[in-house]
Amino acid sequence: MNTFPKETYIERRNQLKKKMGSGLLLFLGNEESSVNFKDNWYPFRQDSTFLYFFGLNMPGLAAVIDIDRDAEIIFGDNLTVVETIWQGSHPPLSDLAMNVGVGITRPKNEIEHFLASAVNQRIHFLPPYRPENSQKLAEWLKKSLAEIQSQASVDFIKAVVSLRSIKSKEEIQELTKAVNISVSMHKKLMLEAKPGMKEYELLGLVAGQALSLGGSVSFPPIITIDGQILHNHNYSNTLVEGKMLLGDFGAESGMHYAGDITRTSPVGSKFTDSQREVYQIVLHAYHVAVAALKPGIRFKEVHLLACRKLAEGLKDLGLMKGNLDDAVGQGAHALFFQCGLGHMMGLDVHDMEDLGEEYVGYTEELKKSTQFGLKSLRLGRELEKGFVLTIEPGLYFIPQLIDQWQAKKLHSEYIDYERVAHYRDFGGIRVEDAYVITETGSMLLGDPLEIEIKAVEGVRNGKSSF
Repeated sequence: MNTFPKETYIERRNQLKKKMGSGLLLFLGNEESSVNFKDNWYPFRQDSTFLYFFGLNMPGLAAVIDIDRDAEIIFGDNLTVVETIWQGSHPPLSDLAMNVGVGITRPKNEIEHFLASAVNQRIHFLPPYRPENSQKLAEWLKKSLAEIQSQASVDFIKAVVSLRSIKSKEEIQELTKAVNISVSMHKKLMLEAKPGMKEYELLGLVAGQALSLGGSVSFPPIITIDGQILHNHNYSNTLVEGKMLLGDFGAESGMHYAGDITRTSPVGSKFTDSQREVYQIVLHAYHVAVAALKPGIRFKEVHLLACRKLAEGLKDLGLMKGNLDDAVGQGAHALFFQCGLGHMMGLDVHDMEDLGEEYVGYTEELKKSTQFGLKSLRLGRELEKGFVLTIEPGLYFIPQLIDQWQAKKLHSEYIDYERVAHYRDFGGIRVEDAYVITETGSMLLGDPLEIEIKAVEGVRNGKSSF
């Protein structure tokens, strides 16, 4: 079982105790989850916050930090003899716990009594995202499921977010491993994709590449010639000369840190003239956004800066018109860029999304927008040294959305719908890399992957290798 040195977990828990001050902190690990019958399981994935503070990647665990009594306990069971027949022998839970600096373990069935004995103490728990954990909390704490959903501890959420947001050197090393596997996956796709192939063939290639390098996929890969569909998991299309192939995927390292990269390449050997024009607009917005990254700047401002650059390029093509500051302020550009510029990345590819975007990406002073497009920005807050985030501008031509806006004459003072009609079947383009915020700016995580037009076309022509 891969873990950091036990001192890492001890220090993380000590920092958490200082931030919380008092009370009992309850951590729920995940269980095995069945696919279609009990013992046919999905691949197990431990809860990320449990991994962050306790490091044990195995099912059936819970843990508590009793701040008032200065006690840390992991609840779980050792394998039975029958279980070892099927799973092999594992070290005793007590030994595993000692490896992450926890000296007390108890059987899993004792946790309900333990929590019941915590009189005059507030029990803090994080919002559960799996139904079985909601049910456990309801049973253990004698509350309804509705109460469980509404009574997650905001103080606990904020304390966890404040710690997990800043990546340590050892976390950056692990993230770099994940990104480098992701780069290799993308090289595999860019080198081997050919007209006539099915998208699902490419899915097999990139997933196999991740597994062969000791990782796994960090989220269901997006591999599509219909790049205008933002999260397309269809995989049934046939690659056709003249179309573009959008690949948005990444690897998860052995310690479950995520990578996330996007590239758009021609199905053939070269982009068409119109594809090259739109790609260059997206690439320019990417470079401008990266140059703006530094501690203290609100990521919302970086997002809007990228939107402005996208709008400028669209105006040069004749697709947008009028005052672009007003156009972006009113969200007219969102016909072509409906999502956010990026997101935090760490143990989750959308880091800590289970804890709530309002806590991870926003603050008491900065609230999420309700404007179409801008409301999809997961991260708006001021950047800090140690943040790891993605930069992923794109332009998407969605026929259904174009028809809806045109029928309503929405933002017609900023959009030339007659010109847009020529791009109905264009598709979509996105590029994406991950950056760590440094003292004065930012640094690309991992090995660079070809992103400039000539370099991408070079890979498609076999002028690159692993």
